Amino acid sequence: MLNRPYTIITSEVTVDGKLTLYRGASSKELMTLMDMEAYKYLHQIRAKVDAIMVGCETVRTDNPSLTVRYVEGKNPIRVIPCGSGNIPTDANIFSKDAPTWILTTPRMPEETRKAIEEKGHKVFVFNRDRLDFKEIWQFLWEKGIKSILVEGGASVNWQLVKNKLVDEIRLIHLPVVVGGEDIPTLVGGEGFKSLSQLLHLRLRAHFVRGRQLITEWEVVKDKSF
Repeated sequence: MLNRPYTIITSEVTVDGKLTLYRGASSKELMTLMDMEAYKYLHQIRAKVDAIMVGCETVRTDNPSLTVRYVEGKNPIRVIPCGSGNIPTDANIFSKDAPTWILTTPRMPEETRKAIEEKGHKVFVFNRDRLDFKEIWQFLWEKGIKSILVEGGASVNWQLVKNKLVDEIRLIHLPVVVGGEDIPTLVGGEGFKSLSQLLHLRLRAHFVRGRQLITEWEVVKDKSF
């Protein structure tokens, strides 16, 4: 039995594995290429989980709402890990559509914390310099979060992959090539340096929504292929 939330990473991704047009660009530009059926697929997942997560860099760059809009269903709790506390308090995630939890460290400015709480949302301060994702996942479990959808970005995805906190990866493939060498891909970080460290996946399903190929991958726990 998992003593942490069941974790799904979901993202749009180009044929050459890119998430944006260039480093620092919003992923919303590429997402304009998604058909409505692909959007509905994404929002169906949102409607089924307890929580949804992006990193604070994604909040600053994309300003997402992280709500369910294209299908019927409840809005998940919005969970944002942000060790620096550098998060705009006028961001869309602080709307009244759904509760938002900010997970941070003592580095968050006091005025930022107060502004968030005055909007009716929660700030949880972990007494450490950097956030520990294993600790976060245990914390979320204890708070009643049994399933979570992670929509990036690359740095957050790496923390989950590195710490073996992922159960599924679901990709919406955009039939385009961006190119470039310094553009975020699905998983960032320092990466694995040996075959023995790799995260192994098994293709569970593949289908088409609109013009987008969808692939659903499950993490191989036993590595017995």
